[in-house]
Amino acid sequence: MGTRRGEDPESIFSSDYDEADGCLQCGLCCKIFGDRITPAPENLFSWMEDGRDDILRFFIACLDDGRWVWCNELSPRDISGIHVVEMRDPSTGGFPTVCPFLRRIAKNRYICGIHELKPDMCRNYQPWVWGETYFNRCPALKKKEESRWPKCRE
Repeated sequence: MGTRRGEDPESIFSSDYDEADGCLQCGLCCKIFGDRITPAPENLFSWMEDGRDDILRFFIACLDDGRWVWCNELSPRDISGIHVVEMRDPSTGGFPTVCPFLRRIAKNRYICGIHELKPDMCRNYQPWVWGETYFNRCPALKKKEESRWPKCRE
């Protein structure tokens, strides 16, 4: 269900958060790609139904008629008329530098502030899929590759 303003984001996560894929929770992928998040229509609908204006306010939609409208001002019936959705900073209208939902919880550890409600694009992200979403700067991926391919010794 994600966190609401004022909640401690770490309190909703168990100690095995993202353990299955070996994620080190360094936040690098969210820092680099997080400003390009594009939610699916299903995500928008779910957030609208749940009253999650705190999430919707970070997205702006271009409707089929060419108008740009903030997603927290749309209703579920407007979804079919959306041409494209972009992440924007609601206070400036500009593009954010990193994902606004990224939460730092330790010196080198980050979590998603809307983990349970995150967009499909984030939920399905797999840095180890070569040719699709492969991210060679991922420390967890490097760790996996190093253990799979030990360096040859002379």
